[in-house]
Amino acid sequence: MEKFMTYEEYLDEVTTLLTEMYNLNDEAAIKYVMRAQAAEYFSPHDDHEEMRTLDRAMKDAKIVYETRNKSRPEIYRK
Repeated sequence: MEKFMTYEEYLDEVTTLLTEMYNLNDEAAIKYVMRAQAAEYFSPHDDHEEMRTLDRAMKDAKIVYETRNKSRPEIYRK
């Protein structure tokens, strides 16, 4: 059975993955996650624990990174 992370653990994991996958410093990774959170990208994750898996965190880290400089990241969601 897959273990689900808490919402806070999930955001931390996405932040860590950003630093590891894209060689970002902590400050930049935190900024990008906070920006995505402010745009409500992670709201469904808060409501649905089954979304908070390591596999999903890797996908979300990629999406957050790819949309980091977009003014309206919600229009780039897949």
